[in-house]
Amino acid sequence: MRTPMVMSGSGERILFVHDRPGDESALTGGTIARLRADGSRVVVLYPAARGETDAVALAATDDAAASAALAELGARTWHRLPPEPGLTQALHTAIDELGATAVVIGTVDEALRDCATTASHGAGLPVFLARTVRQAPGQRLIAIDVGDHLDQKLRALARFPARWSVTERTRTLADGSTDLITDTETFLRTDAPRPALAPPAPRPARLTIANRSLAGLGGLALGILFGVLGTIAHQATLTVFGAELPIGLAIAFVGIGALLIGLRLVVGDRFVVGLAAAGLLLTIFVLSLRGSGGSVLVPAGLPGTLWTVVPALIAAFVLAWPKLPPRRR
Repeated sequence: MRTPMVMSGSGERILFVHDRPGDESALTGGTIARLRADGSRVVVLYPAARGETDAVALAATDDAAASAALAELGARTWHRLPPEPGLTQALHTAIDELGATAVVIGTVDEALRDCATTASHGAGLPVFLARTVRQAPGQRLIAIDVGDHLDQKLRALARFPARWSVTERTRTLADGSTDLITDTETFLRTDAPRPALAPPAPRPARLTIANRSLAGLGGLALGILFGVLGTIAHQATLTVFGAELPIGLAIAFVGIGALLIGLRLVVGDRFVVGLAAAGLLLTIFVLSLRGSGGSVLVPAGLPGTLWTVVPALIAAFVLAWPKLPPRRR
């Protein structure tokens, strides 16, 4: 099983979903740079800008900064997602076009996060939620070492002076709060739910003593009948291009196999099959004895020998087989 975003050089194709340009650098910038350095493909998605004039102007500034920041990280492909009702289809299209192997979600917008997670799991992809240890206490996080790409992440963060300032490894936001930029990025992985297992096939109902006895008598009678018919017919031949084919012997063997295997499938009881085999073999033995007038229904020779030996082998095989598949209803 592949483990995306952990094994270097694995040729991953990762889709990132963030709220706003700049978040990809702050939350996952080192991971993007590492993936690109390993030859992986990366596409970043942002929600559509709102319709207000100020928001649209801000989005235009963010768009320019996003292109510059992603270039610092070695990635260049990013898109804006449309609002609903086209959001879900756009996510599915982005996953299909990239041939994504995993989806990284860094958005705090619950609706966007749920929509992206549903689309990813619907495609059978694992989802990596950008989380810190404080955001996911007690949960097992995946830590990705981005120390070799920390300088790229710092340069990418510096492309957003309207949102924060970067001094060495400290980021100062517009509200005055600060955070330390470390060489590790952490994620919470959630996998697509596995399909429910199919319920086990119901076992056939066990026969009662009376039904088992009747079935046994029926099997015995069928065994005797097939023994008589096979003994009469096994000597029949068919001449084709001067060669005699033992057509009667072949039909007799097929009939015996069909009888015994059919009983195992339908009845599922070795007792019934055993009685059918006993009636069959006993009939063959009796009919192979020399009659009072000297005629023999099973004359000496290869066909007669096969007729006395092969049915016993077929019966032994069917009886010894551990379990035949149940008949489908």
